Amino acid sequence: MSNIRIANAHLTVEVSPLGSEMQSIVTSDGRSWLWHGDAAFWGGRSPVLFPMVGKSPNDQVSIEGQRYWMAQHGFARRSEFALVDSGSDFCRFELVAGEASKGMYPFDFVLALEHRVEGRAVVVTAEVSNRDHRPMPYGIGFHPAFVWPLPGCAGLEHRVTLDNGGTPVLVRLSGGLVAPFALPSPFQAGVMTLSHDLFEADAMLFPEGAGAGLTYAAGDRAIRFTWENLPNLAIWSKPGAPFVCLEPWHGTAAEVGENDALDERPYVEVLGPGASGRYSFRAELVG
Repeated sequence: MSNIRIANAHLTVEVSPLGSEMQSIVTSDGRSWLWHGDAAFWGGRSPVLFPMVGKSPNDQVSIEGQRYWMAQHGFARRSEFALVDSGSDFCRFELVAGEASKGMYPFDFVLALEHRVEGRAVVVTAEVSNRDHRPMPYGIGFHPAFVWPLPGCAGLEHRVTLDNGGTPVLVRLSGGLVAPFALPSPFQAGVMTLSHDLFEADAMLFPEGAGAGLTYAAGDRAIRFTWENLPNLAIWSKPGAPFVCLEPWHGTAAEVGENDALDERPYVEVLGPGASGRYSFRAELVG
């Protein structure tokens, strides 16, 4: 299936069935705001992370005492979703558990992803449903990559400002796993000036305290970025790469020195039989 295009008078957004991953956000003036996925730096654009966020020791997870292979960030981003509904300004894809997924994650589930344009904003919503007869643990997160510099802002200082004005504690990764110690926050009164050296030690993870909204801005352009039901925030780029990822999560990588049990991961979600969980982000383009 080819990409789905949704649009209104302000925005055009393309979404791929592979991973139900957003491929582009273009404003009516022709400016692109989403990273274009140059594999020389990083081939992703806006993957969804499910049924786990981050890495596990030796790329293995234990579920109900049995060990399964699972690559970093889970399998949803590399899975083909089915289009179940669409209109001029929205599309909804679903990934339903099958033989392939149960070889890595032995649950009956449905992961639905909806992309919708609302004025100058794109809203992405994930809904996880447990169709199994037992509790279902999982992690879920979003990983959108926005252009850095912002359109028309080359050479300008770029800042990330938290809505809550906080100074959340920073945690780093070691070999892809969460290091067991906290570091001083790079935010001062909620403001962090972006520089590529911030990412020389990989992603910045803020397990708590980042709130539920931020503004990524330079000059008179900005992205107002808010999220719901996602308590963790990561910010990532590769040094020198022209993008920055703003990543709200529910669940993190395994911790260094801990076991590989999925249900013991930090901030993991557990849904009872027949239950569902809903998670979303909204990116509003300014300027």
